[in-house]
Amino acid sequence: MALGPEGRAESEAGRRLLGGIRALVRRFSISERADVSCCGMTVAQAATLEVLRSEGHLRLGALGRRLGIAPSTLTRNLARLEERGLVRREADREDARSAVVRLSEAGVKAAAAVERQEQAFARSVLERLPVERRDLALDAVGDLLVAVREATESCCPGAFDHLMAGMQRAEARDERRRDE
Repeated sequence: MALGPEGRAESEAGRRLLGGIRALVRRFSISERADVSCCGMTVAQAATLEVLRSEGHLRLGALGRRLGIAPSTLTRNLARLEERGLVRREADREDARSAVVRLSEAGVKAAAAVERQEQAFARSVLERLPVERRDLALDAVGDLLVAVREATESCCPGAFDHLMAGMQRAEARDERRRDE
């Protein structure tokens, strides 16, 4: 089936959007790996700290689901984080057969350090945009997230909300800290 001029333009716009998003994801992933390696941990370990920072504590199964990793990978990551004194496993007060994981005081500080580095990188990106276009760029990112949510809901209901839940809690927590 041949595409008309409008169809070709939409197809090209879709390719440009995909290419741009892939480049951004790769670049931010590289930045995240560099930031995390400066803190002496893997991206998976930093993600574990980030989730625990936003949640407070989680059962092992819930933590593994949030991170999207297998139990054996989670166990290895937690063992390394425990060795460094960044997390603690404790008996679950509600279910003695289960364990919960929470950040230690050192873990809270390490998670905050990684977050500060990531925010500094994001600020440095924004500072490279002309001042008069920064809000426009941020609004466009917001518009893209809304569009991604709508597209995701049509094929995978609830998936977007699940992925964004931790981000929204972290943003709310950071906003409270700024207000204090």
